[in-house]
Amino acid sequence: MAVSFSSAAKAEICRGFPQKKCCAVAQCFGILLYCNCFTAESIRIITESREFGQMIPKLFRKAFSLQFDVLPEEDASGKLVFQMTDRSKIETIMRAYGFSPKDTLALHVNLPVVEEDCCRGAFLRGAYLAGGSVTDPEKGYHLEMTTTHASVSRETYALMQEVLGFYPKSAPRGGGQVLYIKQSDKIFDTLTYLGAPVSA
Repeated sequence: MAVSFSSAAKAEICRGFPQKKCCAVAQCFGILLYCNCFTAESIRIITESREFGQMIPKLFRKAFSLQFDVLPEEDASGKLVFQMTDRSKIETIMRAYGFSPKDTLALHVNLPVVEEDCCRGAFLRGAYLAGGSVTDPEKGYHLEMTTTHASVSRETYALMQEVLGFYPKSAPRGGGQVLYIKQSDKIFDTLTYLGAPVSA
């Protein structure tokens, strides 16, 4: 089966594994804020990327010394589902990001987690791997990242301007918030920054 351009870009990004624990924590933060579900009851990450699927358990082990409660089968095809439902594990993760599971969660980018330059890059890589895609340049120029949390989208918007030097565009879509880039040179810069220079 042919690998899509977007899948190839994600595979390339996954070749860079965070060496420092602070970066692993920041990358997990990006994943959690852009994944399918991050609540006090459940964490659920769904991906079709094999490479990202191989990275997820290692990343959470490095960041939190925790394992997922549900992992995809070894030979699973299609979508890979990673799930955590153990309340104590979720509480450990939430506290690492300054959230209390007992509060009504209004998720946002907790700035101390992305204070260092290396951690900002790790956070954006996680956000892109969990909630991003890029169109094959032969068909058009479009890179996007989608989250269901409006405040997370606004804060990522500011973060991207800080590290990349330009603002993405922003638009609501189906209950979520999309950050997107349509200029080829800016997509090039973004993919290079995220760790996919070959795709760029």
